[in-house]
Amino acid sequence: MTAQPPVRADVLLLWDYLRMHHVPRPCSVVIALGSHDLTVADTAADLYARGMAPLVVMTGATSPTSAARMPRGEAVHYRERALDRGVPDSAVLLEPEARNTGENITKSRELLAANGVEVASILLVSKPYEERRAYATLRKVWPSVDAVCASVRLSYDDYVSAIGDEDMVIAMMVGATQRIMIYPARGLTVEQPVPTQVRAAYARLRDHGFTGRLARDETE
Repeated sequence: MTAQPPVRADVLLLWDYLRMHHVPRPCSVVIALGSHDLTVADTAADLYARGMAPLVVMTGATSPTSAARMPRGEAVHYRERALDRGVPDSAVLLEPEARNTGENITKSRELLAANGVEVASILLVSKPYEERRAYATLRKVWPSVDAVCASVRLSYDDYVSAIGDEDMVIAMMVGATQRIMIYPARGLTVEQPVPTQVRAAYARLRDHGFTGRLARDETE
């Protein structure tokens, strides 16, 4: 299954919706949310190099999609990538236990507090199609801080080329959209507007068979 017409139109609609289109600005800290995607670490390192924050938190254990690529854990591999890209070790905090987005944020908050870091604003770095869900999660579990979302600045086609697995990317987007719709009722995120055309695109892609990342319980 790949994104051919008319599937491609639905994929591009979700790709645009799931990103927040924020403009990065200086914040108290960068939090890089763990995943299989090293462009998250690259983006965090770039934001640090641009002076957007004095500190970077790398957060994440492993997941079914990251275990093979990052056997030492997402946060550990992120840190190594950031150091390779010039971020000093003194500017990186490691949170290696979180296994979902809510834990990424709450455990990062605990880590920052333990290190005496005052946080008024966060540059929240994720995969492009996870921006909106990450934002909705942060607004729920840490509403006192300002949030600016960021991710690698690539087109859909260039991102898929970098990842090398279009079916996985589409399934991830379908799963992210589902979570945006169902997680508020579970108390995991704040409500986000979901336009009718987004709901319809999600349903068509789901029915087309891109179901591998649909949530079945609140821990996913």
